[in-house]
Amino acid sequence: MNPKSFFAELKRRNVFKVAVAYAVVAWLLIQAASILFPTFEAPPWVMKVFVTAIAAGFPLALVIAWAFEMTSEGMKRTEEISPDEQIPQWSRRKFAMLVACIATMAIGLLVFQLWHSQRKEVVAPIPSQNAAAAASSAKSIAVLPFASLSEDKANAYFADGIQDEILTRLSKIAELKVISRTSTQQYQSKPGNLAEIAKQLGVAHILEGSVQKAGESVRVNVQLIKAEGDSHLWAETFDRKLTDIFAVESEVAERIASSLEAKLTGREKEAVNYVGTKIPAAYDAYLRGIALRNTQSREDQDRLIQYCRQAVALDPNYAAAWSDIAAAEGLKYIQGERSEAQRALVKEAAENALRLDPEHGSGHAAMGMYLYYCLQEYDKALVELQKSREQAPNNPLALQAIGLVKRRQGKLDESIELQLQAAQSDPLNQDIWVNLAWSYRGMRKFPDALAMFDRALSIAPNEHSIVDRKAETYFAEGDLAAALRLMEQLNPGLTDQAYFGRVGILASQRKFDEAIARITSDLAKAQSPPAFIVAVMHLTLGQLHIAAGRRDQAQPFLLKADAELNELGRSNNGPDVTRLSLEIPAALGRRQEVEREASAYIAREAKDRWSGPGAEADAARAFAILGDRDRALSILERLLVLPYADSLTPAYLRLDPLWDPIRNDPRFQKLADTSR
Repeated sequence: MNPKSFFAELKRRNVFKVAVAYAVVAWLLIQAASILFPTFEAPPWVMKVFVTAIAAGFPLALVIAWAFEMTSEGMKRTEEISPDEQIPQWSRRKFAMLVACIATMAIGLLVFQLWHSQRKEVVAPIPSQNAAAAASSAKSIAVLPFASLSEDKANAYFADGIQDEILTRLSKIAELKVISRTSTQQYQSKPGNLAEIAKQLGVAHILEGSVQKAGESVRVNVQLIKAEGDSHLWAETFDRKLTDIFAVESEVAERIASSLEAKLTGREKEAVNYVGTKIPAAYDAYLRGIALRNTQSREDQDRLIQYCRQAVALDPNYAAAWSDIAAAEGLKYIQGERSEAQRALVKEAAENALRLDPEHGSGHAAMGMYLYYCLQEYDKALVELQKSREQAPNNPLALQAIGLVKRRQGKLDESIELQLQAAQSDPLNQDIWVNLAWSYRGMRKFPDALAMFDRALSIAPNEHSIVDRKAETYFAEGDLAAALRLMEQLNPGLTDQAYFGRVGILASQRKFDEAIARITSDLAKAQSPPAFIVAVMHLTLGQLHIAAGRRDQAQPFLLKADAELNELGRSNNGPDVTRLSLEIPAALGRRQEVEREASAYIAREAKDRWSGPGAEADAARAFAILGDRDRALSILERLLVLPYADSLTPAYLRLDPLWDPIRNDPRFQKLADTSR
């Protein structure tokens, strides 16, 4: 067959038209898939397989078009059709209509994709990369720690406070990207390699400064530097009285915005110039307090509260000080001091902050944290925190708080996206990375969790609590060897969370006597250990003896733990105390007490979809200790597919001896199967 007749035959058999139609339909399908697959969170390989299948189908379609024809009697092989038999041809009109329909659908998809992309950018721009890897915005800045040039070294707090106050003002300007003080505080006030620091923080500009305080006089030096090329944009010295320091902070913030070509709205300009107090002594006490914001120790948090209470004693209308009191007292509440008196302290501070300043973010933030920490009113807390974010769009703590509230609501994907966005403005805040790791761990996404723990450890390599959490993640995954390697790096004391992890590994290895000897020795050496820790240790000793088959030796320890818990009082509704209220009576065989405590515990924690399921896990353990297989297993079946804080895993079921009383049940063995 010569080329001319070959091409004529291709045309006669509609091969050209099939090729064009297939190509157009394939393009349309790929465009649709590129929109729909991400919407349904399909993994990347699905798109690759889809495109490969479409590409593989193209030559197949051409072969079919050549080898088969549609006749009035149905589809036939081309060789079976007689030369005089007419083959139906596609009319130009039908073909044009087909192409027009496909093109219309394609244009519709394209318009939808452009609109959807634009809407996502306007409504919720949530990046998935951290600030160090992101491209530096021209309107981005990091304010490095200010040097204290005061002769009196006790005035060092003043430089920290001025830096923090300038950042607070910058946080009100929506067009700027501002790095949090948490991420900048590790740098020197005048470091050498600004370009490298800017790269690490993901910014284009650096503000350096120094503060000198002598009596009621203050000198503030600042200079704005473009990191690329280390070029100085402007520098200025302000000599003012302490009563005028607010004006200096506002002027610096406005000069930065002007230099970075960020336009201020009327509300932003008013917020940047807002004066919190006109009483110098109150402001001084407040600066002493906020200099302690980013420390982790309980002692420093108590000092922060003390200084801020001094500030509000001098100026009861000082809203910012009331806001910091609410945040610090709220942390004390959620970390264990869950009394009515403590909750009342948080409520008073939050209400004062919101009443005195409903317009600048701190008041709504304080009320949001009160609703979050103390009342577990998550929907109402979100309303307040969203208002705070609108008033201070560059405050990563507000964004992180919104993410953590959503985590309590069980919206883990949204929570993670918000935490990642917060990390862009606070890339060296280890707490953000630890919370991200904890979120992934709760979802049982172990590689992601371990990667986030590594990010946190790159910031705080000596933080034992992070190492302990990473070891627990390995344990939850079933990698006992990796967990043990990490635990061997630590030397935890009785009051450290890592201590329980080390004992747990020994128990999982069935080294009961070694664990008993360690606890007994450490208890004997401890000087005045907390009563709660002593009760936990006595319970643990009893459980270890039971696991070793020595129930008679376990009884004295369990009775001691029970008496100690009664002495502590069962009024504290914290999960740690409630867990003892379940496990001690379970080990002592007091079924009715376990059932009563478990029902109240689960009902009390039901609103919290992040930590709340932990109450059910504690109840399942208690029922397992009692040997109540049906009740324990009915809870386990649901929990093993539910994401929540420190979620149970099949590895825990296999390794933890607490589950030994129901271990031989085939239903339990199926749940603990390594293939899960």
